[in-house]
Amino acid sequence: MDELVKKGSLRLHWVETHMPVLMDIRRRFIDEQPLAGLKIGMALHTEAKTGMLAVTLADAGAKIRLASCNPLSTDDSVAAALREEYGLDVYAKKWESSQEYYNNLNTVLNMAPDFLIDDGADLIAMAHTSRKDILPNIKAANEETTTGVVRLRAMAKDKALKFPVLDVNDAKMKFLFDNRYGTGQSAFDGWMNATNLIVAGKRLVVAGYGWCGKGVAMRAKGLGASVIVTEVDPVKAIEAKMDGYEVMRMIDAVKVADIIITVTGCKDIITADHLAVMKDGCIMGNVGHFDNEINKNALDEMSDSKVRVRDFIDEYRMKDGRSLYLIAEGRLMNLAAGQGHPAEIMDMSFATQALGIVHMTRNYDRMDNEVYAVPAEIDMQIATLKLKSMGVTIDTLTDEQVKYVTGWEEGT
Repeated sequence: MDELVKKGSLRLHWVETHMPVLMDIRRRFIDEQPLAGLKIGMALHTEAKTGMLAVTLADAGAKIRLASCNPLSTDDSVAAALREEYGLDVYAKKWESSQEYYNNLNTVLNMAPDFLIDDGADLIAMAHTSRKDILPNIKAANEETTTGVVRLRAMAKDKALKFPVLDVNDAKMKFLFDNRYGTGQSAFDGWMNATNLIVAGKRLVVAGYGWCGKGVAMRAKGLGASVIVTEVDPVKAIEAKMDGYEVMRMIDAVKVADIIITVTGCKDIITADHLAVMKDGCIMGNVGHFDNEINKNALDEMSDSKVRVRDFIDEYRMKDGRSLYLIAEGRLMNLAAGQGHPAEIMDMSFATQALGIVHMTRNYDRMDNEVYAVPAEIDMQIATLKLKSMGVTIDTLTDEQVKYVTGWEEGT
């Protein structure tokens, strides 16, 4: 067996043994064949956990074509194993150029898919712009991440969305665990692999205090950093303050930061104004979906040279003598320099994707061209399976308690 394929096969086997909920659904899908005859185009981070989702959908009867949703996030060994061992159509590699990235998305759409599963909405956006020829064939889609959902809600508001989309990101069994615990752990997996430096004793800035930012801040604090949070939302800023973190403007935070991690889903979080006063030696990394949170053009313009000092770190030698460092070209460092979220976390997220796409196949024709929430019963089904896999049992309400919490008559 080719060594690359063997490596990918072992990685797929490893996550398979640590994704019990998705594997439970896979076994059921093999018997029921809920996706028989359907073509599903996927743009997701092409690594082992995604691989098991693709295998699960293929085992449910679907024809799968998979590309990555980020030029740096592919695990080449997994992509090779999915092609050679599982017979899936995979168009992804690590360090894709921009042209290769969009060519691969185009190749996914060339199959004229019935349904899409996207992460960041590049695939869906392409279907609405340069590939309108395949729009009539697409019945519905799932979207995995916050950035993509924001884009799709904007499309729906502008009446530009031409098919219904399921918002997997905001399912409880996704955001409460994937966004918080998954991002929190994987961000530092990528950071440590890239830098081989300590976090303890350093001032670490977390830009954004949504669920992902909460996870990053929590893990940074646990690793011994002094955490500073920057925010534009007053409510989230108060929440960060009461969680025990310093809160300040980015223009002030960069002057004292040893480490900066952006996790906002918005662009221009670190601009030329910030770079001009940033502390010498500061290391910047991003775990937001796109590589526009840290202004790389400004870094190029304000520096005399750029040197790749480690596999995933570029040193920018600024014209005033300072050195600033950027991890993974400003792309998702938890996937570019790490292996992404833990398998047990993605077990819940991808179980939501699997049940969600089946839900869309059965209900798309009764939906408007809007963004829809994942039904509560899917969340509850996945939570029940996850607790079972963890060996955890919980209490249930008695009939009298149900009557109490659903009624109004009984008071003090």
